[in-house]
Amino acid sequence: MEELYEMEELYEILNELQPGVDYETADDLVDGHVLHSLTILALVAELEDSFDITIPAVEIIPENFNSAAAMGNMIERLQKGDWQ
Repeated sequence: MEELYEMEELYEILNELQPGVDYETADDLVDGHVLHSLTILALVAELEDSFDITIPAVEIIPENFNSAAAMGNMIERLQKGDWQ
């Protein structure tokens, strides 16, 4: 059940930073220029604070930020201490 809570929290963060996007279905947030570099920097800070993780620079790649699902997977990996 905690994963659902985390996704809801992730959706809230995304909607605060960039409202008006269907984050549940969007899969080209970076490639489609929905999220820009400054938004991603703010997003990284919010994710680190909200989920008690550190996102290393090597993880800040389009594949990890193109969709909420990809971000959720990255968060889960980082919470387990597993990063690229």
